[in-house]
Amino acid sequence: MEALVISGGGSKGAFAGGVAEYLLRHSKKEYQLFVGTSTGSLLIPFLALGDIERIKKLYTSIEQSDIFTVCPFKIRKKNGKVKVGINHFGIIKQFIKGQKTLGDSTNLRNLIRDNFSEEDFQRIKTLKKEIVVTVANLTNQQIEYKSSNDYSYEDFCDWIWASSNMVPLMSLCQKNGSEYADGGFGNLIPLQEALVKGATSIDTIVLRLEKTSYNNPPLQNILDVFARTTDFMLNQIANDDLIISQLEAATSNVNINFYFIKRILTTHSFIFDKEEMAIWWQEGFELFQTTECRTHVLKAKSE
Repeated sequence: MEALVISGGGSKGAFAGGVAEYLLRHSKKEYQLFVGTSTGSLLIPFLALGDIERIKKLYTSIEQSDIFTVCPFKIRKKNGKVKVGINHFGIIKQFIKGQKTLGDSTNLRNLIRDNFSEEDFQRIKTLKKEIVVTVANLTNQQIEYKSSNDYSYEDFCDWIWASSNMVPLMSLCQKNGSEYADGGFGNLIPLQEALVKGATSIDTIVLRLEKTSYNNPPLQNILDVFARTTDFMLNQIANDDLIISQLEAATSNVNINFYFIKRILTTHSFIFDKEEMAIWWQEGFELFQTTECRTHVLKAKSE
């Protein structure tokens, strides 16, 4: 069974979309299983349908207001550089309303439902495809995997949303007596679930550098501190995911192809700039048109 796995990475998901477009359209890959975390969870329903144009349009036209009902930060550009400040009014509004997070991402939940229909969901089942999204159960402090085979349409839209909510900037998903958030908090690259499901060949898109080396500028404010510390944490989780999964793959005779970003796309993956995301999508697609691509496609297979 062939599987496509896409890591978390916020707005960098546009790069993953470009890679997936090439794999599906030009390499003619036929995946039966799609596994994603966070932005990966947003991509995989459309990729399972083979509807590249619809998800590409979304990722290259999206704006902050499509994600946030209440955005906890303000964005401005100065001399071509992005400056991120705190939306004090929005955060105070959240506290007055008794909300548990700094921002509200209800708009993202509506965006998912408006663009991924119940007919789409049923068609995935008809095509005998399975999509699995990764969520973090903060109540039980466990990572959970939600399959399209096990839930209704409405429930599965909730799980996609939960998988994409980077708290405390975004909403908590309260469901079945538990509170859920972004699956990247525990499993950024959900390769292990693909292995558990019986995949024998896995294409894995990792929205991180293959070799992480950063020279970040000084931190400016609390949002910079949050972004930097979160990114540091996610890098460590990603490293663990890769090591564990490659060891498991080697003992199970499973072939894994890895596709990494080639440069630092952004240090604020919670900012959705449609112009930049259009460029990143094209970069992902063009990854295969350079000889450098060979250094980004690795294999883990027992001899």
